[in-house]
Amino acid sequence: MPANSWPEEDSYQELDPLNSLLSDLSVDEELVLETDPVSLPSRFQGRRGKAALVLTIVWSGTIALHLVSWASIFILGLTTILGFHALVVVFTKSRRYPKEIQGDLPFVSVLVAAKNEEAVIAKLVKNLCNLEYPGGQYEVWIIDDRSSDSTPHLLAELEQKYDQLKVLRRSAEASGGKSGALNQVLPLTKGGIIAVFDADAQVTPDLLQQVIPLFQREKVGAVQVRKAIANAKDNFWTKGQMAEMALDTWFQQQRTALGGIGELRGNGQFVRRSALESCGGWNEETITDDLDLTIRLHLDKWDIECVFHPAVQEEGVTNAIALWHQRNRWAEGGYQRYLDYWDLILKNRMGTRKSWDLLIFMLIMYILPTAAVPDLLMAIARHRPPMLSPITGLSISMSMVGMYTGLTRIRQDQKFSLSTYLTMLVQTLRGSLYMLHWLVVMSSTTARMSVRPKRLKWVKTLHTGHVE
Repeated sequence: MPANSWPEEDSYQELDPLNSLLSDLSVDEELVLETDPVSLPSRFQGRRGKAALVLTIVWSGTIALHLVSWASIFILGLTTILGFHALVVVFTKSRRYPKEIQGDLPFVSVLVAAKNEEAVIAKLVKNLCNLEYPGGQYEVWIIDDRSSDSTPHLLAELEQKYDQLKVLRRSAEASGGKSGALNQVLPLTKGGIIAVFDADAQVTPDLLQQVIPLFQREKVGAVQVRKAIANAKDNFWTKGQMAEMALDTWFQQQRTALGGIGELRGNGQFVRRSALESCGGWNEETITDDLDLTIRLHLDKWDIECVFHPAVQEEGVTNAIALWHQRNRWAEGGYQRYLDYWDLILKNRMGTRKSWDLLIFMLIMYILPTAAVPDLLMAIARHRPPMLSPITGLSISMSMVGMYTGLTRIRQDQKFSLSTYLTMLVQTLRGSLYMLHWLVVMSSTTARMSVRPKRLKWVKTLHTGHVE
């Protein structure tokens, strides 16, 4: 198989295939993910050094801004550019999507990688095996990743009950985590569209009928549906996640409408088989397979659409510790893709609009939180306001506008009253307060990736099934 690298001496070809990036990958299957730099393909080596370099540049650059006379003009200019971009994002009309399929229906393969999911697996299978799709042109694959609870027994019973259900039981030697499980089952599937869900997912019966028509546009390589928090009423953390998902989907829709980047979110993602195969399947050397696949699809000239309706219901984490572990994994995985594919991004392989969109997103979501620490320390030392306050204020304002608008789009079929608007305003304020956790998560994750060897404890999200 081809090597997992882009040799430095090779000349850049815009349409070079991406599937050579992910051959011969392997990852330790345990929940503790340990990476030996010697055994990694060259593209995924040196993340620690790259992260340290980025951290050094961001911190030293931020400190320098506090020491030069023209810093205020620079920050004002950058804020103005970002402000114009924000206005364009806010006032761009979202795309309209086809609602009916023209021509033959594509066969759909629905995949779920499950490990110790006895609390939710029966409900999941019942839900997925009762989807409304003409001719029953879909199959459901559950990959049992060496479960040690009653999941295997339950799946054996469910196989006898549902014709669409197929179960792949991984051996003790299997590796690669979720990505490995999906890669292993892919050759056994026959769908032209591959749908991936988490074990706690719940969807409406007409899900496939609403999503599959979006693939009629040939450039669409994937579609991500909104993630809705099934237990949103539980507490502050789950309510915050509900507002966060509304903001995320709104932001993705606006970005794609501008010709920017839509992103996959794992649960509720649909991928065109030819697109998936063209960029090498799922990456087993990353802890966020969805974010990694996002970049590779765009590098391979595919588009990703994101929609509010239908949505996939999932359990939100219910306490600060679980949220901390989950978001650290998300932050590190999101950061990894920039470190892994930076050269291809800089070569503008995606195209100017997508590259610009990705640059703005990286600046707001990754660089700004990282720079907040030295900015605050220098502000305290010099008895002056933080230098990056204008950009931070713009970012927070943009987040609040997007969150409020996203919450209104969720309620598209409902009548609005004064109390409804007030409720959404409260949800936006609470969600904005909740979103401040990202500043702490991103700044700490960037520092940890820069100074510590790669040893990430991957805490599996517990699915209880106790959702009303």
